Amino acid sequence: MSLHLYRDLDALRKRLLQLGSLVENTLANATNAFLHRDAALAQSVVAGDRDVDEAEVRLEEECLKTLALHHCVAGDLRFVVAVLKVNNDLERMADAAASIAARALQMSSLPAFVLPVEFPQMVTMALGMAKKSLECLAREDSRLARQVLEDDLAVDAAQRRMFEVLQDRMREDSKAIDAAVLTLSTSRQVERIADLATNIAEDVVFLHEGEIVRHKRSQLRLV
Repeated sequence: MSLHLYRDLDALRKRLLQLGSLVENTLANATNAFLHRDAALAQSVVAGDRDVDEAEVRLEEECLKTLALHHCVAGDLRFVVAVLKVNNDLERMADAAASIAARALQMSSLPAFVLPVEFPQMVTMALGMAKKSLECLAREDSRLARQVLEDDLAVDAAQRRMFEVLQDRMREDSKAIDAAVLTLSTSRQVERIADLATNIAEDVVFLHEGEIVRHKRSQLRLV
């Protein structure tokens, strides 16, 4: 590997981790805004979405420039491809955060509503997955990445339980329908964050093991 290529790849890695940190903070703010009915915090997430979009575009441009300037092969090529894919997933995570923040603004105008216990559980698990996916990326740890794939099953199960709880709540109290629908809609965005964290973990496995594990999640076992 030439010195120039090494420097360019290292710069891509640093940019990606910076974007990951920004997105992680955005996710925390968006979910806190919904959990605590904090309209001001929700508005700040919506307003800050452009920052993530701009960072995502800059990183994509740097990846394409690296591919154009260097003859990347084998591991180096896998790395740039992985950065492009993770970059896209992080931007989509930020979009999910903006959607959650928008729903938090709507929820803040509704009467008080007790969230099902499954909702904060989902949030904790999904944010944990996002954090862990970025850690395995930074640490180049494919074993940790495989743990993220396993964690996704728990988020899916919590989402299914919450759907049943909210259905019952709406049958019992028609005044709770608006808040229940908003909560269910938000939970789908939380589930999406978990799915995107899983995508990143899959890319880490591909990057460091050369194995494409997408669509094989049910077959994975920790090794």
